[in-house]
Amino acid sequence: MTDQRDGVTTDRIDDLQRKLGAAREEVGKRIVGQTDVLEQLFVCILADGNALLESNPGLGKTSMIRTVSEVTDLQFSRIQNTPDLMPSDITGTEIIRETDSGRDFVFERGPIFANVVLADEINRATPKTQAALLEAMQEKQVTAAGETYDLPRPFFVLATQNPIDQGGTYALPEAQTDRFLLKILVDYPSFDEEVSIVDMYTTGKPQQPVEQVLTREEIQEAQQLTREVPVADDIRDRAVELVQQTRSDDQIEYGASPRASMALVLTAKARAFLQGRSHVSWDDVEAMAPPVLRHRIILDFRAEREGLTTDEVVSRMVAGLE
Repeated sequence: MTDQRDGVTTDRIDDLQRKLGAAREEVGKRIVGQTDVLEQLFVCILADGNALLESNPGLGKTSMIRTVSEVTDLQFSRIQNTPDLMPSDITGTEIIRETDSGRDFVFERGPIFANVVLADEINRATPKTQAALLEAMQEKQVTAAGETYDLPRPFFVLATQNPIDQGGTYALPEAQTDRFLLKILVDYPSFDEEVSIVDMYTTGKPQQPVEQVLTREEIQEAQQLTREVPVADDIRDRAVELVQQTRSDDQIEYGASPRASMALVLTAKARAFLQGRSHVSWDDVEAMAPPVLRHRIILDFRAEREGLTTDEVVSRMVAGLE
C-alpha cells in the first residue's frame, strides 16, 4: 500500500514513527521526567530547526542533549561560551602545516562542525561571537578566510541560557532569538522524579547504556515526511491569525514575524508526525504556540507591571481562537 506522500509506503512511515517513539524511550533510560522537553526537542529535530533551552543550572540539559545524539547517531559537540571566546574558536581557523611541497594553509574545523552543537550559556559570549552562530543556524554553512564550508546534515544548534544569573552576560538580540525555532523551558523535577534521579546517579552503578535506534539518513527522511503532513485550511488559517494577533494585542509591544507563522505550522506538523498521526489537529498548534512565540513577542510595560508572562498572554490568545 502506498501513502500519498511522494510514493512512500505507509509501512515505511509507520516504521519511522515507531523508531522515533523508541528513541524517546531510550533517552528516558537516562533522563527522568522532562516529557514535554523531550517532545519539543524531537519536534525541533523533525522540523530541522534550532532551539534555545532556558533553565537553572543542574537540570540535566547537557546529558539530555548528549543522549539524544547517541540514540540518533548524530555527532555531538559542546561549546562552553565565555566572554573571552572568539568566533574562530567556534568556526575554526587556518593554520600552517608542513607538507612535502612546503608550508600550506589548512583550515582546522571548529566544534561547529557536528550534527548536534550544544552552545552552553550562549548569553555569556560576546555579541561578536554570538554572531558567528548566525550563518551556521540560518544557512547551515560557515565562511572563514574567504571560503565557505557546508556543515554536516542534519545540523542543529541547541543553546542554553540561565534566566537568573545575568552577571557578565550579553542579551541575545531579537534578530538572533528569532532564528531559534523554539524556546524550551526546562523546569525542576517533581519529588518522585528527583528521588529517582538521586537513586540513579548516587549508587555507583555504571551509566545506563542506550541503543542507537535512528540513523542520520532516517532522520532526514522523517524531516521530509514531516513537511508533507497535511494541515486543514481552517487550522492553518487560525495559526496564522494567532501570529497576526500578536501584532495588535494591547498587552504586546512587539509582535511576531511571518517566520513565527511558518514555525507554528511546521512544528505542529512535526508534533503530529512524532505522535504517529497523519494530520495536524488544533491541539498540535495549541501545544506548540508557547515555545514558538514566547521568545518572539515583547510585552508592553503594563503587562509586565501586572506580572504577566508571555506564556499567559499566548494562552489567552489561543483560548480566544478555540
